[in-house]
Parts: sequence; structure tokens; C-alpha cells
Amino acid sequence: MGRLNLRGCLGCGTKEDFTLSGAKEKGAGEDENSERGNWSSKTDYLLSMVGYAVGLGNVWRFPYLTYQNGGGAFLIPYTLMLALAGLPLFFLECSLGQFASLGPVSVWRILPMFQGVGITMVLISTFVTIYYNVIIAYALYYLFASFQKVLPWSECFEWADARCGRNRTVNSCDATLGNTTVQVNSSFLTSHNLTCLNGSIIYNKMQPPSEQYWNKVALQRSSGLDETGHIVWYLALCLLLSWMIVGAALFKGIKSSGKVVYFTALFPYLILIILLVRGATLEGAMDGIEYYIGRQSNFTKLMEAEVWKDAATQIFYSLSVAWGGLVALSSYNKFHNNCYSDAIFVCVTNCLTSVFAGFAIFSILGHMAFRAQRPVSEVVDSGFDLAFVAYPEALSQLPVAPLWSFLFFFMLLLLGLDSQFATIETLTTTVQDACPKVMKKLRIPITLGVCVILFLLGLVCVTQAGIYWVNLVDHYCAGWGILIAAVLEIIGIIWIYGGNRFIQDVEMMIGKKSFLFWLWWRACWFVITPLVLSAILVWSVVTFSAPTYGMVKYPAWGNAVGWCMIAFCIIWIPIFAVIKVAKARGNLWQRIVTCLRPAPNWGPYLESHRGERYSHMVDPKKEKDHEIPTVAGYVHKPQ
Repeated sequence: MGRLNLRGCLGCGTKEDFTLSGAKEKGAGEDENSERGNWSSKTDYLLSMVGYAVGLGNVWRFPYLTYQNGGGAFLIPYTLMLALAGLPLFFLECSLGQFASLGPVSVWRILPMFQGVGITMVLISTFVTIYYNVIIAYALYYLFASFQKVLPWSECFEWADARCGRNRTVNSCDATLGNTTVQVNSSFLTSHNLTCLNGSIIYNKMQPPSEQYWNKVALQRSSGLDETGHIVWYLALCLLLSWMIVGAALFKGIKSSGKVVYFTALFPYLILIILLVRGATLEGAMDGIEYYIGRQSNFTKLMEAEVWKDAATQIFYSLSVAWGGLVALSSYNKFHNNCYSDAIFVCVTNCLTSVFAGFAIFSILGHMAFRAQRPVSEVVDSGFDLAFVAYPEALSQLPVAPLWSFLFFFMLLLLGLDSQFATIETLTTTVQDACPKVMKKLRIPITLGVCVILFLLGLVCVTQAGIYWVNLVDHYCAGWGILIAAVLEIIGIIWIYGGNRFIQDVEMMIGKKSFLFWLWWRACWFVITPLVLSAILVWSVVTFSAPTYGMVKYPAWGNAVGWCMIAFCIIWIPIFAVIKVAKARGNLWQRIVTCLRPAPNWGPYLESHRGERYSHMVDPKKEKDHEIPTVAGYVHKPQ
């Protein structure tokens, strides 16, 4: 049943406009925007957004950061950074995409000179989606490996070397020989029946079976980036399967992916609950939870700048802002959808999921530490080492280990697929905005073509040196390039386009709000959020260091490739700025002013939503923005 949107917003349109808009929504199954399409239901959209925001980082990065930065004390800066930086930018991007019904590139009709920012977002998302699906392929491999009575990483089998083992062995120690104290090795210690002095024991560096299985079997890891080796065939097949799943889920765009997420976005929560319940019943579970967020919390950590930087960075990347996906997904909303409540719901859900996942992770790691008679701090890790070494090692020691292993890697698979769906939808939305007629006729071939191309580009990541490539792309492309895009995005929209004008645009969608309602958002958009993002950017640049994988350093040419990748992504910002200015008319100053104003076809996509403020707007389906070149020639002048 449609809703008549009779909101009392000055300049948002007449009552007849809203009645017409509301009448369109009444048609069962009809899209409000028949050309681009809309989400079949709001639930489709919300689950897609939750799936996009809640990813692997919620499971393998946040719990470790919390433990490392003071436990429960870390939640204080984390919550503050959500309110000051994450939520304001999230709300801004959702509103931007919904208002114009355009993807991350075409939406920059709002400020033509900044269109390169949208290009940067899409290019970085492209690089990231290549290696992100490789991580999904790792999860698939471990998922299939779990279908065995005995997990292949549970013991040191034929693939292991002499360093494989769970129990520490003595390498050397200080012992009393006669009247002197000497350092002796383990064989001398045993043969002479000596006893080590307290606190002097140096243990051999042992590797648990799961670590050697990860390096020797799953990855067949080479010595470094210089040694490419061969393609690991089973990882290549898993990569192909992961792309087939993505392609199948997206063959009808949001109409098909919006239904798939009912399972992929919700089922991980069931698995997390199961893992938490199982973990809580194990010996040592409370020790792990105490380290995570319990009595071990260290509030003195709040005095360290590093803790606040980690909180801000985690919020920024966890919510997936400035990647283009939020704009793309929101562009398929109906115009009068309440994007404000959606933003709050998704952000809060994302953060609560991170906290909840930590309990499931640390309860089982606590049990692992208990069995090994080691402190929890010695078994905790993050990233790949948590997902494919530490946690599988802990699961392998449980009764019915294959079941718990299957559930864990199935959860990782679903978490990864959700984010991948949204990223590919970002790319196809960009194509749709550029060539709407072509995309409408050839959506399936284009979507499959994108998946095939990205699969081929990802094959280098499933060679024996593949993990080094994954780490390299992540280190350079998923770093401060996105921060540059985020800072320029909020400066362009709030400081140049105008924060008050943008608020009027938002009120056209969600209705007129009070001055007090917007007071907080104004404070964040105009001052706080840009300062926080700029601080993170400066910190990231100042503390930037060359990537390493474990103890392996990258060759000079590898770092050069990394710099070339990020340069290729951000160079389009100045290039498009120059192109837009060059195509404008008038003297240099007039050209710059022209390109820093909205294009004539900026505004709501459908005429029924434009009201008085955008009554003179040029049809947005006309892409010739550059043909309105001078300041005097602008016909679109919102009040």
C-alpha cells in the first residue's frame, strides 16, 4: 500500500506533486523510478546495507583492537568516533545517493569539478574487490577442508617440518655448573641432568599445525613477491566458484541480490550465537572474555593518541564510507524513504555486531590458551592469522571439530559475499548511469563480464606469491586513498555546495526538521568530521611504512607497483578537475566558478519530486553537463 507523502517542507513541492508521487507507489510491485528501478522492499535495502557494512573486519580486526587498546575502555573512543565521524559521513552519503538516484560518479553533478572523487572511489573499490574475493576463496577452501573426520590442520601430518608442534621445547637456559652460571643448550642440559634457573629459559620457536598448514598446504607460500611460482589450482577453483556465486546473485541487479541477502546477512548472526554459546561452556572461556572486555580493561590507555586513532580508523573502514557503495545502494531507494533512520540503524547494528563477535572469538581463544597453559595474549592475533591460524587451531581442539570449523568458515564466506555483492553493484551502477539504455538491455552479460574480468585479474593472487599481492593491494589501495576521497567529499558537499543547501535537499526527502535537529549534524559536517578525517589522513601519511608480510619484506619493485596502483586511483581527481575547467567557457576564474556550482541537471531524478526548488532543472537523462559553460548560463539555481 503506497503512502501519500504530504510533508510540510518549504520548496519541496506542492500537494499535487506528493499525491502524484504517492499514487505511483500504490501499484503493487511497481518501481517509483521505472528507468533505474527501486528496491523491492525497504528490508531488501536495509539487509544489503548491513551486509555491506558488516564484513570480515568486524570478526577479525575489531576484537583484536579492543583487546590491544584497553579492553572495555576502547568502547569509549569507539562510540565517540561513531558519533563524530562515522555516522555523519554515513548519513551524508545515503542522503546524497537517494536524493539524486545516481551512483558515486554521476552523483557529482552536484559539483562537476569533483567528479574525479567518484572515479577514485570506484577504482579503489575495483582493486579491493579483486583481492576481497580471494579471501572468500580462502574461506571456501577451508570450508571444503572441514568435510573430513579429522581436520587436516589438527596435527602435524606429512606436510609438517621439525618446528611443527603445540608444546614449547627448551632451546637453552642458564644453569649452575660447579660454582659458575653458564648458558647451556637443551641436549647438554639433559645429558648432564641439570636444572634451568628460574626466568632464564629460552624456548624454541614452534609453529602450531594450523600455521604450517596455512603456509605450506593452503597457500603453498613462496619465499616472497619475487618468487611467483605456479597457480595453486584448488585456490583458483575456489576463486572461480566465489565469482560464480557473486554473478548468480547479481544477475538481476538489486532485484536478485536483495533477496539473497535475507540469508547471507542474517545467517551469520545465528552462527555467531552458536559459536558464543559453545565457547561460553568451555574451560578458560572467561579468561578470554576478561582479556577482551572484562576486568582487564585499562582506562589509562585513553590517554594515548594511538587508541583514538585506532578507534577512528576502525569506525571509518568498518562502515564502508567513501567507497561509493553507500551512494550506489541508496540510489535505488524511493525518494521519500527515511534515510536518516536507516543510517542510524545500520551504523548501530554494525558496531554492536563487532562487539558481539568479540565475545564469540575470545571465549574460544580463552579455551585454547587454557589448554596450552599459556596466557591469552600469546594466542591472540588479528587479520589472516586470526581467521586462518589462531581460530582454526582453537576449533580443531574441540569435540566434533569439523562441525565448528564448518560453521566458522561458512560465516566468513557469508560475511565476505555480502560486502562483495554491494561492491560489484557499485561498479554496475556506475556503468548504468553512464549507459542506461545499454545496461537495461544487457545487464546480465555486463554483470557476468565484470565478474569474468575481475576473476582473471585475481589469478595472480592465487599463485604461490598470492598472499603477498593480497597484502600489497590492501596496504596501498585500502589505506589513505580512501581518506583523501572522504575529506574531499565532505569539503565539496558541505563547504562548497553548501551545508545548508544540502540540508534543504535532505528535507525534501524526509520532511522539515527543527533547527535543534540539525544542530548536531551541522556541527559534525561543517567542523568536527572534516577535522577528524583530516587528522586520520595526516596520521596515516606520517606513519606510513613499507608493507611486510610477517618477517618477509617486499622488494623495491613491489613497493613501486603499490605506489603506482594508488597513484592511478587518485590521479583522476586533478585530471577531471582540469578537464571540466577546460570544457567550460569564459575566463579562467569564470570557468572555475562554473565547475564549482551544481550542473544544470543536478537534482531529483523524477520530475514529480523536484518541486519549486528544482522546477527549472534540466532533464537528468541528458549527460551533456559541459554544454552549460558559463556562470551566466546556469539555469539551475536552487533557492
